[in-house]
Amino acid sequence: MKFALATAPQHTTWDRVLAVWQAADEMAVFESAWTFDHFYPIEGDTHGPCLEGWMTLAALAQATRRLRLGTLVTGMVYRHPAVLANMAATLDIVSGGRLELGVGAGWNEEECGAYGIDLGTMTQRFDRFAEGLAVLDSLLRAPTTDFEGHYYQLRDARCEPKPRQRPRPPIVIGGTGPRRTLPLVARYADHWNYPGPAAELPALRAVLAAECAAIGRDPAEVRISSLVWHRDGLAAMVEQAAAYASAGVDLLFVSLPRPHDPADLAPLADVLGELVD
Repeated sequence: MKFALATAPQHTTWDRVLAVWQAADEMAVFESAWTFDHFYPIEGDTHGPCLEGWMTLAALAQATRRLRLGTLVTGMVYRHPAVLANMAATLDIVSGGRLELGVGAGWNEEECGAYGIDLGTMTQRFDRFAEGLAVLDSLLRAPTTDFEGHYYQLRDARCEPKPRQRPRPPIVIGGTGPRRTLPLVARYADHWNYPGPAAELPALRAVLAAECAAIGRDPAEVRISSLVWHRDGLAAMVEQAAAYASAGVDLLFVSLPRPHDPADLAPLADVLGELVD
């Protein structure tokens, strides 16, 4: 099992997030670090401060040299997928090929309602998500893209320059739904972020394996990750990590408490280093 940091940029400051990422960049136990993609905090006071995820990620890419980086995860509803593809290609280039492209269908009713974004029903969200994934995947790989969908239409569309990683940056899909999410994971994802309890993962892994088999894909090609909370304490985190490892998780995110303190990293790295060994 490998380890990553999740630093939601809510109820914090840029200086604190920057200090954590730069410290983690010097600690080999952390493979990657991640922001989220929300405009309002999703914990505590939703009227509090929240840094925009992609702008924060671009700045952090320039402030680090080693960590892979991504958003956990970007709601497809927030940006046209052609715009997102160009953002992703550019960030992959300026980061030296370190981007992980995390995407999901979107869920935050408060943000969407406040900004006049049409979130839609659950069915509409996933229909749009499926179209958006097809658009993203094609624009990042192909010289030109034509697409005719209900939500998106592209004509001889280009995304240049292409990302540094080939054929494209790894796509990370977050979610647990066996009917809509896992078929999309099988078709498009290099990495599945599973936001649920360890005990329920084996059954969903079997669903994913069946979806991969149906399209002739090896399920071992899909990395699986999940998340634990630093605020639960190091002992609880170790216990949870063992459960996730037994359930088949390859990458474990540790979510740092706000407002983020680089002093938390050294004891955390020591504990995680023992788990790696």
